Amino acid sequence: MNKAILIGRLGANPETRFTQTNTPVCNWSLATSKKVKGEDKTEWHNIVAFSKTAEIAQQYLTKGSLVCVEGSIQTTSYEKDGITKYSTQIICDRLEMLGGKSEPKQESVKVDMDNIDDDLPF
Repeated sequence: MNKAILIGRLGANPETRFTQTNTPVCNWSLATSKKVKGEDKTEWHNIVAFSKTAEIAQQYLTKGSLVCVEGSIQTTSYEKDGITKYSTQIICDRLEMLGGKSEPKQESVKVDMDNIDDDLPF
């Protein structure tokens, strides 16, 4: 089984291009973090989405968006200056938007019980 599930924030706005058959392809970077010896360690992941998922990502995601990405891991290789380089990316099969980069804070409401109208029917 080849499956990855990541929750993180976008490092930049998604970029979309189109294949020769006019299929949308959307790319973005996703930052995930974990604690290692008491310090946050951030990992960056390259995410690729196709078709409808790509359209949704382009329309709704922005830098800082919190998302859950499910997909498969794909490693490709290419040669540059005679040296073989490797690139790993997550092919996004499922995308769930968990919130924006700055969710509104919940406001607390304080009720003054001394000023409540005594004509309440209960």
